[in-house]
Amino acid sequence: MEENKIIQNFEGKTIFITGSTGFLAKILVEKILRVQPNVKKLFLLIRPSNAKSIEQRFHKEVVDTKLFQVLRNKWGENSTSFISSKVVPILGDVSHENLGIRNTELRDSMWREIDYIVNSAATTRFDERYDVALDINTFGVVHVLNFAKNCTKLKLVLHVSTG
Repeated sequence: MEENKIIQNFEGKTIFITGSTGFLAKILVEKILRVQPNVKKLFLLIRPSNAKSIEQRFHKEVVDTKLFQVLRNKWGENSTSFISSKVVPILGDVSHENLGIRNTELRDSMWREIDYIVNSAATTRFDERYDVALDINTFGVVHVLNFAKNCTKLKLVLHVSTG
């Protein structure tokens, strides 16, 4: 019964997910798209990569994974257009102010649209340099909360931690 309420609550809502190429976020994105196809939009924050654009990274590390096979089977030939109609990859990084989102029009639009924020961005490397781990795992949370303060429709901020 509770699961149905959660699923219904996502209908017509905009969700912002950080760490979207990570293990837990990929599962969340797939599950939302599969069980609530009437979600309005998923903004996915993706860190830049030297070799790939964020769209390439999103497809290679998220959509093209085995995890999304059920969704691809469900939507068939229309799976790519369905996913692109719901998902907006955003270039950014939680270790920066405003999450590194430099496009002010996009950022303002996100602040007006977002209903839920799920922060799952983190480094899970146990041999990570301390300054990098501190920037992502500690200051990143502060940056997400500061970003959330500007969201006019925000109902919930969920922080996922490996700690």
